[in-house]
Amino acid sequence: MTEFSTTSVAGSGSGDVPGEVFGALPGTTPTDTYGVPAPVRRPRRLRSSRVMRDFVAETHLDPAQFVLPVFIAEGIDSPREISSMPGVYQHTEASLLRAAEEAVAAGVGALDVFGVPAPGHKDATGSQAWASDGILNRGVAALRREFGDDLLVIADTCLDEFTDHGHCGVLATDSHGNTVVDNDATLPLYAAMAVSQARAGAHVVSPSGMMDGQIRVIRAALDAEGFSDVSILAYSAKYAGAFYGPFREAVQSTLQGDRKTYQQDPRNAREALMEVDLDISEGADMVMVKPAMPYLDVLRQVADHSTVPVAAYQVSGEYAMITAAADNGWIAREPAILDSLTGIRRAGADIILTYWATEAARLLKG
Repeated sequence: MTEFSTTSVAGSGSGDVPGEVFGALPGTTPTDTYGVPAPVRRPRRLRSSRVMRDFVAETHLDPAQFVLPVFIAEGIDSPREISSMPGVYQHTEASLLRAAEEAVAAGVGALDVFGVPAPGHKDATGSQAWASDGILNRGVAALRREFGDDLLVIADTCLDEFTDHGHCGVLATDSHGNTVVDNDATLPLYAAMAVSQARAGAHVVSPSGMMDGQIRVIRAALDAEGFSDVSILAYSAKYAGAFYGPFREAVQSTLQGDRKTYQQDPRNAREALMEVDLDISEGADMVMVKPAMPYLDVLRQVADHSTVPVAAYQVSGEYAMITAAADNGWIAREPAILDSLTGIRRAGADIILTYWATEAARLLKG
């Protein structure tokens, strides 16, 4: 039986602990423990201090690549908090400008603007979506007027906030008598909406409706109207998942049925690469995966595959889950925010849309 010596660890306060082996086995050295050679590689060296961890970090968050989604609502006199998204508001024009000013001061690169028309202004085709005096275009114009090129103004190009049925396109009846979203009848409306947003001052239009051919039609319309410098951020891989509930409260949209016939099936990943290829070939300047956290595998594949910048949208349900857990004391709010964003960035996102854009930017500044 081999005997092992022990040595006391100074300052441990725990008495004697197993120590080094001194010649217990042939060829051992004082650095061996229990006859096992000491580690040759010590990864902990690169975790030894904050400055060292920062020095060797592979992934960095940059607020300049954050996008803050914002809602401007018609018919309200003051900001209205969204109950399922504590800390997120429907804005008046004045409060929208204040939120934008705070975002710019924190270093956030862009705002993505969604319009919330009054219920009486919704109709079957979503006609307020392309009205020059519609709530979305008024918000876009106010931001561009106030901030010029110091803030990227992105406009959501979709009809769901503006239709009385909550779908992203116009409805029709198919040959079997079923109500469907008419893809090709919707495309001219997207084109009109994108052109109106460009006229209002949007730097970027962001088609999110998942209609086949939407990027080609929008690019052609923008170019024909003299807006060849307006970029397109395509919602290329937008999944028909379960994380959008709070958003529908935010835009006061009541959906009839579901969107499974035009948004992607959550079970499919290769399909996302096809959608990305189609959108890039039609003229998309940037592509997106939405939601983010449940689809990080898809995001990684898209990032490896895409020849244009890739965005990911941390959607309302993701925000609501983390917020609820933090409010109940189950997780630490600020570390969870940064962990979630770091995971999205590490998976390959160049651009992150997040309702925490301003808060996260401030946290990163320390």
